This record gives sequence, C-alpha cells and structure tokens, in this order.
Amino acid sequence: MTANIANPLKLDKQDLKILNALTRDGRITWSELAEEIGLSLTPTLRRVRRLEQDGIIRGYTADLDQAKLIGAMGLFITITMERQVEEILAKFETAVAGLPEVMSGYLISGGHDYMLHAFVRDLDHYRELLAVLTRIDGIAHIQSSFILKTFARHVGT
Repeated sequence: MTANIANPLKLDKQDLKILNALTRDGRITWSELAEEIGLSLTPTLRRVRRLEQDGIIRGYTADLDQAKLIGAMGLFITITMERQVEEILAKFETAVAGLPEVMSGYLISGGHDYMLHAFVRDLDHYRELLAVLTRIDGIAHIQSSFILKTFARHVGT
C-alpha cells in the first residue's frame, strides 16, 4: 500500500517521473529521459529546467560505493551531548565533519542531539571510530545501530 503524501509543490505525474528517473540515473541522456517519461525532448527539458530553477533539483552527484572507499558496514550513530551550548555543538560538528567514515550528520530533535550516518570496514574499524568520537569534548552518550538492509524510496505517491 502506498502512502498518500501531500504534494505542496503541485508536481504532476510527469514531474514525478522525471525526478524518479534522475534519482535512479543522474547521467541519463535527455532523449532517454524523454522516452522514459513519455514526452518529447523539448517539453522534457523545459520541465527539468523548471525543476532546477525551483530548487527541487539542487544538483547532480556521483553515487559512491562506500564499501570500496571506506567499508561495507553501514551504521547510524546517535550522540547525546552533555550540554546544548552553541560553542560545544559547533566544535562537535567541525570535528565530526572531518571524519572520513561519516557520510552525513544531522542535528535532530527527540532523545538524542545528533545522528551520524557512517561506514566502517569491520568491527575493529568501528572501535577505532568510537575511540575518536569519545575523545570529542561534550559528548555524554553514544549509541550505534548497524544497517542490516537498505531499500529505496521513490518520489511522489
């Protein structure tokens, strides 16, 4: 069953097809994209340019194989800080942003202050990462969850 999520931007089915196709393959040729979504080339390009100008498409990036670069074990690490003082938070964010294992970090609401998405080679590498994190001032608690399965989500309903 597909959730019926509100569409505040009023994107139509063609726009959603474009977004899904570009999410799967950002290097698809314009003619292949037009064929896939069932429009001719000019209207397809016009729609893509509008999606870019509206900031819905922010750019095109390479999807890197983290297993080959860093390690195959993905995990989420939640961090609770001792205090939520701007200076301490800024130092934490700077320290974590420089770690090659950390793909992204989020300041979050709820029971924790931060969530990190990271990759490691193995448990020894994980312990090394934890040792680095525990040396960062201001951390009260660290909790990790290993990713067992990843699945994709498509744009739209």
